[in-house]
Amino acid sequence: MSEIQTLVERQAAGRHARLRAKRSLHSAIGDSGRDPIQLLRENSAGRVEALIPLRYGRMSVSPFTFFRGSAILQAHDLSGTAHSGITFPVCGDAHLMNFGGFATPERQLIFDLNDFDEVATGPWEWDVKRLAASFAIAGEHMGISRGSIEDIVSTAVHEYRDRMNSYASCSALELWHEIVTFERMIEAAATSEGRRLINRAMEKAAGRTHDSMLAKMAVLHDGRWTIQDAPPALFHPTGPNSLLGKNRKWSDTDEWKGKLTHAFDGYLQTLSSERRELLGQFELHDIAFKVVGVGSVGTFCLVMLFVDSLGKPLFLQVKEARPSVISRYFKGNGPAHQGERVVSGQRLLQAASDSFLGWTTGPAGRQFYFRQLRDMKISAEVERMSSTILQGYARICGWGLARAHAKASGKAVEIAAYLGNGNRFADALTQYALAYAVQNHKDYDAFIRACRSGKLEARSDEDMAADFRV
Repeated sequence: MSEIQTLVERQAAGRHARLRAKRSLHSAIGDSGRDPIQLLRENSAGRVEALIPLRYGRMSVSPFTFFRGSAILQAHDLSGTAHSGITFPVCGDAHLMNFGGFATPERQLIFDLNDFDEVATGPWEWDVKRLAASFAIAGEHMGISRGSIEDIVSTAVHEYRDRMNSYASCSALELWHEIVTFERMIEAAATSEGRRLINRAMEKAAGRTHDSMLAKMAVLHDGRWTIQDAPPALFHPTGPNSLLGKNRKWSDTDEWKGKLTHAFDGYLQTLSSERRELLGQFELHDIAFKVVGVGSVGTFCLVMLFVDSLGKPLFLQVKEARPSVISRYFKGNGPAHQGERVVSGQRLLQAASDSFLGWTTGPAGRQFYFRQLRDMKISAEVERMSSTILQGYARICGWGLARAHAKASGKAVEIAAYLGNGNRFADALTQYALAYAVQNHKDYDAFIRACRSGKLEARSDEDMAADFRV
């Protein structure tokens, strides 16, 4: 084992990192001299061909949805910026919509990062910059004034700094057990409206269970549940509404199910023995393909519906894990299996992770990870927020990201020492966020021109759903 440094040595290392990257340098947006259309095409390679237009259609809704789906662009740009040299597995896509509430295995509702498709070893600053930029871009989309946007971004970064300073005095076990519960969020809320919204979110989460989803997604026939097709977002891989194409051998049901059985057995081996015993009490009733999110559209994603002896359901999501955009632009160590990369990163960064989190290799060598589809999971309705509420949400996200980084890195002392107690980092990040919002708008405009000229095909959910109506 390596020798543990003293607190004084760790603080000195954090301050010394300022020589590598002055905090004022974080205002630079980086290397934006690239073709955004070419990078998006490269990022779409290997996805389900018929769903790529839907990916672009969802991205085309606004500059904010474009930002959500174009993590590769910001990762490219950040590769040309200075960083402190303090690296560890970071989220890689820590924008404001990738935080939310969900239940721990002990049924406690917590707030945390909830998407880890891009997790990889990288500079912690990249996560903070993606979060800061997302608030600036969302604020502009919502028509919030520039001054208020500056306050919102600054709030997120200051909260990150303050929480990291607090975590720097915590022991390793204290950090490992730190959880941001909704009750703590209520205590920390600055306004009565904020407390009311958090209470409402808790009530909403209580109703988002496997049971509530069953009647909405499936029908019972002769004692077995079947998921109902709702193309393009949900369809059976081998059914008449499939968008997977004729040349992918998905039409051979027996061959496909055989390969999936092998993949599922591989997944079970990544679970602890008691989780395998628990899954053994369920029977598989149906499998469907599900289109999720914005950036993930076109990747392979399945929903597996299991039912126990009392007729109670369990929905598992089987999601394709592709190479991280972070690892494309920052070389670091990590698992070779992409599904294991996602699972390991999620377990490290989250305060408490899904009981059924695991990974496997599926048909055609694609790599996947498993998790529950819905377990009291809720996301913020950002577009309905006032600037005051958005600022409160920024504070919670800054807190959540600091907690995740402190736990995952074991370097809260170093990061806190690098940040210091002043405003230099927050001021630089506020400048960065505003400048990157401008760059994002330029990229969005180029993207829309490409869609209108036919270089890219973009179709909405409504347009594609009309293809299946009789």
